[in-house]
Amino acid sequence: MSVRVLPDFLINQIAAGEVVERPASVVKELVENALDAGADQIVIDVVDGGRTLISVIDNGSGMGREDLATAVMRHATSKLPTDDLLNINFMGFRGEALPSIASVSDMEIDTYNGMDANGWHLDCNTMEISPSSWDAGTRIRVKNLFGRTPARLKFLRGDRAELMSVLDVVKRLAMARVDVGFTLNNKWRFPKNQDLIERIVAVMGDDVRGRMLDIDAKSGSNSGLKISGFISEPTLRRASSVDQYLFVNGRPVKDKVLVGALRAAYMDVMHAREFPLCALNLTLDPQAVDVNVSPAKTEVHFLEPSHVRAFIIKNLRDRLAQTMVSQPSVAKSSDGGINNTFFKPNVSQPARFDFGLVPGAFRVASTVAENVDLPQKSCVQNDFEHVQIDNDVSVLDMPLGRVVGQIGNKYIIAQTESAMVVVDQHAAHERITYEKLRAHAIKTQPLLTPIVINLREEDVAAVLTIADEMRASGLHIDAFGDDAIAIFEKPADWDLDWVTVFKSIADEVRVNGHSSGLNERLHLKLANYACHHSVRAGQKLDINQMDALLRDIENTERAGQCNHGRPVYKIIPLNEIDGWFER
Repeated sequence: MSVRVLPDFLINQIAAGEVVERPASVVKELVENALDAGADQIVIDVVDGGRTLISVIDNGSGMGREDLATAVMRHATSKLPTDDLLNINFMGFRGEALPSIASVSDMEIDTYNGMDANGWHLDCNTMEISPSSWDAGTRIRVKNLFGRTPARLKFLRGDRAELMSVLDVVKRLAMARVDVGFTLNNKWRFPKNQDLIERIVAVMGDDVRGRMLDIDAKSGSNSGLKISGFISEPTLRRASSVDQYLFVNGRPVKDKVLVGALRAAYMDVMHAREFPLCALNLTLDPQAVDVNVSPAKTEVHFLEPSHVRAFIIKNLRDRLAQTMVSQPSVAKSSDGGINNTFFKPNVSQPARFDFGLVPGAFRVASTVAENVDLPQKSCVQNDFEHVQIDNDVSVLDMPLGRVVGQIGNKYIIAQTESAMVVVDQHAAHERITYEKLRAHAIKTQPLLTPIVINLREEDVAAVLTIADEMRASGLHIDAFGDDAIAIFEKPADWDLDWVTVFKSIADEVRVNGHSSGLNERLHLKLANYACHHSVRAGQKLDINQMDALLRDIENTERAGQCNHGRPVYKIIPLNEIDGWFER
């Protein structure tokens, strides 16, 4: 069979298979075009989930007759003034969206550039351009989507499901551009110049109000890295990643490096099967990130992914370490929620609640004891360091208040000036113990004879890309020829099936660009040890022991939840209690 050049209509339909997957894809491309045109008001309407009609109206710069005729040609774009694909400052740049959409639908465009005597109308079926009464911005109407490729129709879901996909696209773009107003089907509205936290509430729901933590951090190097936005308190989580909104230079993405860094940052404050909420924008030099990875433009490649990942993890963990609630903060907001003010705990103060740290406990074989090297304590198990309560200390100096008593030998009740505090004694001590363990260096075991692990050459290459990260978990490795890895140093009690471990790590690196497997193993060891060596629910404490526990938790990082993600304490304002009794 001879080689032939495909006709333009078939080329466009093939390209549409990459760009136009479903109605939501059409909306994404058209709204991104509107944003690139400088629009600050965008109105989207879809009928029958987008099958019958998709309409996008914007108040952007519009087009003249000549630009309108060129806009629907393949690979025609105004957003790439030079030939540098690593210096992209627009949402779109490939010049594929409009011709691809036109090839699988009946599309019409009305536009006005503010300079011509009139607007212009383009019928993409006939490619005829005629004068139009349209007098501001651009309107694009996409009718009978996939009418020319009916086989694609059977892959669409029900109308409501397709509408929800469209809504998700609009939410992500609305989260990226709070300066722009968005309206979908005259039902979902996001006002122009909305405060970011208010838009987050509008997108994610009222339950996030007062429970999102702001973050704004820059890299100390010359990399230009910056991360800003909001992340959820560890006790605010979802059963899926539906409310994770991630952006790179303002572009909504679903990037594995960012998702992996987010998961790693919450590793010791949230259960692995739960997901934090976030709206995070990573800013960096456009030359350091490639957005020309896929036609959908939702994936990116970083020049230095490990540096980006480490930067995100560090700054998110630092912010999560500041989530201790201060006493004056317990006040009702205008909407009835609780406004929390956060401060960084003074972790340099000595802990006074040393129940779990007993002589010899850290030399038990096959436990995390072998991985830490803590100073020995001169206390006995189940005996607390008794601290006499100073009755002259103001309750304002006690963020978790003065102890009142214990309920069910499980919960400590305390009182501040304006609230009642309920503390889970096991969760509190578990967090204290975990942080003490984590603060000490991992005890490693140098090997006189290296352990040599034979692997496929591609597995060796994948594992070695994160050798530096493994070193942080106490594992020192290097290549041993092209098809083997040698272990020169390992955590003291880790005698694992290293072939299986490294194959798993290699698979994760190839899929995600990173691996958190070893860090997760270390976290689980520390978490399990902390759980089993902390004060139990059902254990009776005296007033001094309870007070010592509260004072320690006030000075412990990530104190709002245990290392399994359960809350450590709840603060109930007295005026809320008054409401219970109609006072």
